Amino acid sequence: MQTLVAKRGAARRDPAAFADLGQPIGRTDIVRAVDSGDSALVARIVAGDEEALGEVWERHGPAVFGHARRLTGSASIAEDVAQEVFVSLWAHPERFDPGRGSLRGYLGVHARRRAIDLLRQDSRRSTREKRHFTMNERREQVADGIEDALELSGTVRGAIARLPRDQREAVELAYFGGLTHCEIAARLGIPEGTAKSRLRLAQAKLRSWLEPVAQGAS
Repeated sequence: MQTLVAKRGAARRDPAAFADLGQPIGRTDIVRAVDSGDSALVARIVAGDEEALGEVWERHGPAVFGHARRLTGSASIAEDVAQEVFVSLWAHPERFDPGRGSLRGYLGVHARRRAIDLLRQDSRRSTREKRHFTMNERREQVADGIEDALELSGTVRGAIARLPRDQREAVELAYFGGLTHCEIAARLGIPEGTAKSRLRLAQAKLRSWLEPVAQGAS
């Protein structure tokens, strides 16, 4: 907590200054959480008192961390939650209203909300990963619009050359290089979603250009 307090000035400007907050938290032997005392501490934080923030951490940090850990089942996520809760208190102490409850309760509510947010983010990330196509499916996404339309490589290459540069690069890496959209994203230094979008747009254009030629040839 001493490190956290020492970063008062930086934390006001940038909450990331608390990046090392997630340290092992021990339990205190003496319970010092008195509501009137908490209100006075928050008032001192509003005034920019660094030591007050340290005292609040000593009083309620272990409880916030423990609450977050029970909710998330992860010590590392709980550390992130505790960090963000106290960063928020330091940045916006005026949001605490002693008339609506205790400081420990206030911090607990914020810990719960942040823990749920982080769990939802992990869930969405997992869902996106499960929806990813396999390598063969990535190749087929582009190849179906090309190979099924026409087998003449010269015509295909000519159509690919008509694509915008960003789409053309993605198609060449997928069709000729055999890369997945994840690998294309890494190669080009772009987000995976952007790589996938470029491939889809290119596929639609190539189909519209090549299918009439293929039908005429047949």
